Amino acid sequence: MPDYYIGLMSGTSMDGIDAVAVEFTSSKTTIHASLSCPYPDNLKNQLFKEINKPLSITLDKKGVLDELVGHCFKKAAIDVIDKGNISNKDIIAIGSHGQTIRHQPNIKNPFSLQIGNAKIIANGTGITTVSNFRKADIAVGGQGAPLVPAFHKWLFKDGNKIRVIINIGGIANMTMFTKNNTETIGFDTGPGNILMDIWTRLNIDLDFDESGKWACQGSVIPELLNEFFADSYFNLSGPKSTGFEYFNLAWLLSFNLKKYNIADVQSTLCELSVLSITHAIKKYAPNAREVFICGGGAHNIELMRRLNTYSFKAITTAEIGLDPDWVEASAFAWLAMRAIKGQFGNLPSVTGASKYVVLGDIHKPTDH
Repeated sequence: MPDYYIGLMSGTSMDGIDAVAVEFTSSKTTIHASLSCPYPDNLKNQLFKEINKPLSITLDKKGVLDELVGHCFKKAAIDVIDKGNISNKDIIAIGSHGQTIRHQPNIKNPFSLQIGNAKIIANGTGITTVSNFRKADIAVGGQGAPLVPAFHKWLFKDGNKIRVIINIGGIANMTMFTKNNTETIGFDTGPGNILMDIWTRLNIDLDFDESGKWACQGSVIPELLNEFFADSYFNLSGPKSTGFEYFNLAWLLSFNLKKYNIADVQSTLCELSVLSITHAIKKYAPNAREVFICGGGAHNIELMRRLNTYSFKAITTAEIGLDPDWVEASAFAWLAMRAIKGQFGNLPSVTGASKYVVLGDIHKPTDH
């Protein structure tokens, strides 16, 4: 029987949990089942509230959210196992990213905090669960992010050409491998969907701008785009990572947006995501002719259209073997496999860590 791994991921968009049941063979990932498990509305609202007001979150609130999110992740794992009609005894481990509520890699005592009690998942499924993937990298001087480039390199590498992978979630990150795979570069380019989502929720009472339809109705405001892109983050060299601690509602409201049409602001935020991605590609992979997109941004038709106005062709990772919706969840299944086998999961050239390390805390299910 195949050895299966379960990957569970919820990103900065916080719309729910992506779950996959996968099998890894040589350099191939086979997805046997996949699904998205939305957070209950009341929990999603609590998460947004606490994350947007980080100084107000108490230990009690964090503890309660840790348990509630853990139960949601457990349900997602059980549901994807059932969907794949897979026996638990054939599953080696679950890799649970958890829900990031704070990522602070650049302060004096850096940390990255994910919630979603992994012991709940392990005990609820009877399957060994790996969590807290970012801490080991931070402990050796790394940013703890992005972590998916190691998986990108394993799965998507092509020794004959430069290859660029862009994961567009709430935050966008880039992975680039040089010809012959002699060097891997990766970092967070900046906002992906996060600012567009915030502006959408603030103004038209939707969770996100489906397919970029609203952005398409507006026009880019050049002077506002220049103000956005003047932020120092975009000129930082990698390794670098970011999150909603930086690109958030407060960041948006620091600009005088009231004088602009709201659809034009949305169009400009879309252009900011495109500009930050293309700026990184031009700097590190100027000769790239194809760029492979994964994550929720792959479904933003307007964003993809704008990416394709540049000197490269933007297509999804489906063209090279993996559905763009499930790349990130598959990455954490793969990192769980690496942890169980005692193999490193980080790339120091990406995170800035001083060495390769095994990532994740391993939780065995408690015998009843």
